[in-house]
Amino acid sequence: NNSGSDFFSLFLQLYYQVLNFGMIVSSALMIWKGLMVITGSESPIVVVLRCIYLSVSPPSGSMEPAFHRGDLLFLTNRVEDPIRVGEIVVFRIEGREIPIVHRVLKIHEKQNGHIKFLTKGDNNAVDDRGLYKQGQHWLEKKDVVGRARGFVPYIGIVTILMNDYPKFKYAVLFLLGLFVLVHRE
Repeated sequence: NNSGSDFFSLFLQLYYQVLNFGMIVSSALMIWKGLMVITGSESPIVVVLRCIYLSVSPPSGSMEPAFHRGDLLFLTNRVEDPIRVGEIVVFRIEGREIPIVHRVLKIHEKQNGHIKFLTKGDNNAVDDRGLYKQGQHWLEKKDVVGRARGFVPYIGIVTILMNDYPKFKYAVLFLLGLFVLVHRE
């Protein structure tokens, strides 16, 4: 029966394509986890999504000209590396979903060796104490996601488009899925 053979052939082709897609996804996850181990950062690659500015008139990006919205940052966060004044860090604030990328302005070291630090956006008039949770005046090492070690300008704009325009995200995902299913190799 020729139609049964054609159906089986189509089924096998679809099976191999789904398997191939699974291998691509699992490879990407393994690469990501490997980068996490190598860099010591929970997020070794981040995109500058927003620029938070404080007391800047007219409003502009808080880290311009160093970084702009859409820049892709490469991070490390090794425990043995001390935090230094002038270093650009990515940190989380309790209650805020998106991490912040700003420069270390001051370091406060206690006699027991415990370090706290203050940050500020390069383009901001004031330090970041207004961004920290209420009652918090300094950041600690536990707040740091990573330290900027390099960047690629504007390459992350696709991520921003997908966050800002959900229909665009679904269209891209649909087209990628369609490509995987239709591609015959």
